[in-house]
Amino acid sequence: MSESRSRLPHWQKEGASYFVTWRLHGSLPSKVTADLLTTEDAKFLEQDRLLDAAATGPRWLLQPAVAASVAKILLDSEVEGKCELASWVLMPNHVHALLRPRLDLPKVVSWIKACSARDANRILSRAGSPFWARDYFDRWLRGGIDEAKIATYIQQNPVNAGLCPIPEAWRWSSSWAARD
Repeated sequence: MSESRSRLPHWQKEGASYFVTWRLHGSLPSKVTADLLTTEDAKFLEQDRLLDAAATGPRWLLQPAVAASVAKILLDSEVEGKCELASWVLMPNHVHALLRPRLDLPKVVSWIKACSARDANRILSRAGSPFWARDYFDRWLRGGIDEAKIATYIQQNPVNAGLCPIPEAWRWSSSWAARD
């Protein structure tokens, strides 16, 4: 098991699955993020509720061209052998993914965020501005029951946020892709 540091510790276990969440830069006030970005479930859920409410900050992932680009890069992470991708969803200002990295988790997340930020900023005609917040939340999943619980959480996120009536109706998710 190893630990990688930015501002948050990111514990890694070889062969493990992870629940990973990252958000748009500016989607939460900085004084809120310092307290909420922890691995504690209650604080994570509070942060996720704030993101779902989207009372402040950018909501670029609602733009179809931006969402399509981010979704393609997320799916490409599996095609390119960086991870096995299970459930995922693009919300208006954040992303949830259940994945099993084939490389170090920070390298996988960094690749996804860097490639998608470059494309999204090009689409939005933004140069020199951060697209994603620097840090991300990750949680090591300890087995099938944990993975099933998180997959359901991810699939239900757009429903719980009032964006659609059923998971399969949200275009930017693994539930949409699985409906065919």
